[in-house]
Amino acid sequence: ESAETGAEDVNVTFEDQQKINKFARNTNRMSELKDEIEAKKKSFQNLEDASDDLMMCEDDALLIPYQIGDVFISHSQEETQEMLEAAKEALQDEIKALEGRVSSIQGVLGDLKVQLYAKFGNNINLEADES
Repeated sequence: ESAETGAEDVNVTFEDQQKINKFARNTNRMSELKDEIEAKKKSFQNLEDASDDLMMCEDDALLIPYQIGDVFISHSQEETQEMLEAAKEALQDEIKALEGRVSSIQGVLGDLKVQLYAKFGNNINLEADES
């Protein structure tokens, strides 16, 4: 009996395969959520910029077009500012919720890594390619 165990010595059970599949699914889901978070952060930054630009505006009587769906509706500066603030708050809540989901997926992935590395050691690579 050799002390070296090669890849062929490790038996992949149905349960192991389920764990590996779950790991892959969760990794993909986390990647999608992170992309979604980035997109929402960009939208948030756009709202910040719009809000800042609006504050620079001197003319209080000016009506500001605000896009709702496919339509632009004109509002007073104050109303537009309030709408921007509401939209920013909503986005922040969405970002927080998505970050919470990412965090719980990271927990699941951490547990699966421990279990899979315990069984397969160097025969399995669960590190994400940061490319």
